[in-house]
Amino acid sequence: MTEALRNAVLIEDDKMTRRYVAMVLGGVGCQVWEAETAAQGVLAIALHRPELIVLDLGLPDRDGIEVIKELRQTDDTPILVLSARTEEVQKVEALDAGADDYLTKPFGVLELQSRIRVILRRTMRTNKATEGNGGPFETEDLRVDIQQRLVTLKGQAIHLTPLEYRILTLLVANAGRVLTHRQILQQIWGDGYMDRPHYLRVFMAGLRRKIEENPADPKYILTETGIGYRLASGRTVQR
Repeated sequence: MTEALRNAVLIEDDKMTRRYVAMVLGGVGCQVWEAETAAQGVLAIALHRPELIVLDLGLPDRDGIEVIKELRQTDDTPILVLSARTEEVQKVEALDAGADDYLTKPFGVLELQSRIRVILRRTMRTNKATEGNGGPFETEDLRVDIQQRLVTLKGQAIHLTPLEYRILTLLVANAGRVLTHRQILQQIWGDGYMDRPHYLRVFMAGLRRKIEENPADPKYILTETGIGYRLASGRTVQR
């Protein structure tokens, strides 16, 4: 990659897998800080403030799902999960906890490189978006201030996971317009994810739980049955 060197924290207890993943991370332009337990990993994240976290779920001291939930209370760094757990319900659990992507072991170099690059590119796009000069967007009691990276509902701050936030800002940029499932999947996850609608279902459900008074009867994120989603029209507030 031609971008500046990125910091990444790799939390993996298997030595051979850790070496393998660290090599791949280095190959895509990351400086890697390694940890073999959850405790070491959380400390490394606090010390090095990485731009990417690669996390194994089967750690010796804590389950990786618990680690994701803890991190998401205060940290929005992208998390790529590596795990031998193959059941879809387990993948959905990790995504629902706040992970950005999930890769099942065993995996190849090219697939791992691709997932890492997609996450880092997505992070760059979000960072550039926050540098824009537009004012906050409002629709009824929902307000999204991209410059401040702040989402409020009735004046109260709402904590979103990184992917929930990216989905919401994509909808804000297209407020009043229907976005198809494939359009959202392509914009948020990349071309290789357009046949994975469960990713979108998980995050859209989580987003609605946080911003809708009644997620079963939403007034902000509207479903266009069989097509996609639409954010209710609003206005841009002048600063």
